[in-house]
Amino acid sequence: MEAIGRLAGGVAHDFNNLLTAIAGNVELIRLDISPDDPQVPYLEELSKAAESAASLTRQLLAFSRRQLIEPKLLNLNHLVEHLHKMLVRIIGEDIVLRTELDPQLASVKADPGQFEQVLVNLAVNARDAMPKGGQLVIKTTNIEIDKTLHPDLSPGCYVLLAVTDTGHGMADDVKERLFEPFFTTKPKGRGTGLGLATIFGTVKQAGGSIEVHSEIGRGTSFRIFLPRVEERGEGFAGREGALELAPGHETVLLVEDDVGVREFAVAVLRRLGYRVLAAANGVEALRQVEQHVGPIDLLLTDVVMPGMNGRELAERLTARHSRLKVLLTSGHTDNVIVHHGVLEENLDFIAKPYSVAALATKLRQVLDSPAK
Repeated sequence: MEAIGRLAGGVAHDFNNLLTAIAGNVELIRLDISPDDPQVPYLEELSKAAESAASLTRQLLAFSRRQLIEPKLLNLNHLVEHLHKMLVRIIGEDIVLRTELDPQLASVKADPGQFEQVLVNLAVNARDAMPKGGQLVIKTTNIEIDKTLHPDLSPGCYVLLAVTDTGHGMADDVKERLFEPFFTTKPKGRGTGLGLATIFGTVKQAGGSIEVHSEIGRGTSFRIFLPRVEERGEGFAGREGALELAPGHETVLLVEDDVGVREFAVAVLRRLGYRVLAAANGVEALRQVEQHVGPIDLLLTDVVMPGMNGRELAERLTARHSRLKVLLTSGHTDNVIVHHGVLEENLDFIAKPYSVAALATKLRQVLDSPAK
């Protein structure tokens, strides 16, 4: 797993650079043409393919526990309620979705987007296990754990998220291999075998544990245990829909060693109204700063670059320009900005591949935020 994790990290870095340029330029083309243009369907297919590739990369990083997470205080009830309509659509009319949510549920610290995907993946698996219909039950509750019942968990207070179906169930030999990457019982072309491996990595990275109980003909129950925290959890905003591009007028120093990503980012920044200084590496960026007359408002820099990395560059520039805002970007986790996969506090970050709208929104969030 460690070797595969290192491989996945390297693949993710290069692959996400490619996907940023591919998907980003497709998005720029769509902004410039009419919705009725005959090329739109082809561009939509390109976008879908790029998103599928990005999703596969995220799964590779997840099961190797090398994806970047931004944990927040979260109430899992809010997550379930937010996803309810989507889950009903996913499982179809033949399956009844029932929720049993503890009104006194404690909070957990987890990445909301990742646990959204956990619920969706479990719902998809449940649907496939009930081709003739059935019932899917999602339950949350507070629970006390002792070593007797759950030897893999430290004794203490946890939040339980249980997803139970009335499907065909699994044999013991299938359960033993359930969380192995690339293991699947689905027909060829129906799955990658990464769904449950991804869930396993996500839960473990959040400090939790996952158990499965299943019998042939009697359904399956996945039980996720996450450590309880005392603070009240936030609601779940979910993914935003279509966004209007937020314009800007400030000066941005863009530092990116990948030519395709750099050209795409420059095009986006200029379209949004920013003044742009572009550099291929840290040394070139420092030279541009010395030669530039006037203020530089924000540094947008890749983290993983030859020679000077993005974090080092940011520290050198902010030491001399205290009002400079910094937005870091990368295609995979890196020890320069994370600790055990968790983004360091007080760092602003946007993951590759990013969209035009996501970059526009993040830039405004950072520029409009108070100085740290």
